[in-house]
Amino acid sequence: MNNSVIKVENLSKEYRFGVIGHGTLYKDLQSWWARMRGREDPNSKISLKKGPARTGERFWALKDISFDVKEGEVLGIIGRNGAGKSTLLKILSRVTTPTEGCVKIRGRVSSLLEVGTGFHQELTGRENVYLNGMIHGMTKTEVDKKFDEIVDFSGVEQFIDTPVKRYSSGMNVRLGFAVAAHLEPEILIVDEVLAVGDTEFRQKCMEKMRDVAYGGRTVLFVSHRMSAIRELCQYSIQLERGKIVSCGPPDEVVDKYLALSYSDQNVNEDIQPRIHLHPNPDVEIYRIELLDTKGGIIDTVQSKQDFCLKLYCKFNTSMSCQIVISLWNNNGDKIVRIVDPDKGRWLQGDKGDLLFLTASVKNIFLAGRYSISVNVTDKSQIRIDRIADIFFEISPSPTDHTTAHQECVIQLPTRWDLEVKK
Repeated sequence: MNNSVIKVENLSKEYRFGVIGHGTLYKDLQSWWARMRGREDPNSKISLKKGPARTGERFWALKDISFDVKEGEVLGIIGRNGAGKSTLLKILSRVTTPTEGCVKIRGRVSSLLEVGTGFHQELTGRENVYLNGMIHGMTKTEVDKKFDEIVDFSGVEQFIDTPVKRYSSGMNVRLGFAVAAHLEPEILIVDEVLAVGDTEFRQKCMEKMRDVAYGGRTVLFVSHRMSAIRELCQYSIQLERGKIVSCGPPDEVVDKYLALSYSDQNVNEDIQPRIHLHPNPDVEIYRIELLDTKGGIIDTVQSKQDFCLKLYCKFNTSMSCQIVISLWNNNGDKIVRIVDPDKGRWLQGDKGDLLFLTASVKNIFLAGRYSISVNVTDKSQIRIDRIADIFFEISPSPTDHTTAHQECVIQLPTRWDLEVKK
């Protein structure tokens, strides 16, 4: 392997729809219970075809990929939902096994793949820190030396003796990352879970991963935040439908990825099936339109021109739900959430109902490309559907004399008073 610490050779991973066997008892029970109720398997992979996948149908989450990761390298992995990123990290973390090919790893791996991964929900935060340390081959004395640093970094010291089942998703991420990053891993693997944390904590995590890399250790980092990929990584690969379609310096790979995304799924088009979180969600967003304030469909918005986003929804099941729209900038950073001003209101629909939801937006954004994501949740805050990467553009108005910058996307309307004294 020379100075490579990870060598992936002709790696493939195949799943079969409708077949229980996810690698954990918890997920197997989830799938069995969903099947008993006649509901969709929450752990099934999304089919590229419209409609439910047939039981036994095969799906390649990864297909014949190969790459090396050198010691001390920070590798960024990007791609759209369903591209195979999480599957790849699960194989590298030995959570699941490949169908074909092999992975050679030299060094101790610490990973954070999902919220609460590796935590026993009935144990306290303190007990889970020691449990994870022992899983990584550390003695109690070694964990003792790191314990205060882990708790201080996580910021959950007030609840460290509380069972983690009572933690919020943000607290789980804080403690999970703190444990993964401080147990002296030679290889640190981090999935998109950092999107759950607040801005200050995300910055702490970025600095910690940078410290890990500068210390000669290796980091594999999956993120939809292109600014984080550009800033942190020395090398990047893009996955698309389970295959590597681009690799090289982060700036080059990110630019190719964004160029492909812009031409792929835009507003005013019916949403492609693969964009959805599930193939047949209970409440399906099937179209998003960009409108002017008079209700006319437009392709682009001029800066300082207010606009509307119209969502077309279909209820495939009778239920209540909430919908939240988020806007993202060119680098994949979430910049604003658009919510119903009446937060207590639920959208109620019967099976077969169509719902048209229009959000009026005050345009304080600078010229540039933006994307839309939509989350649909039920009363238990379980995500029913999520669509992302729906693109639109804000163009400069004739009277706009400002220049858009990557670091700045919002221009607040202000009044300037000038007073001159001589």
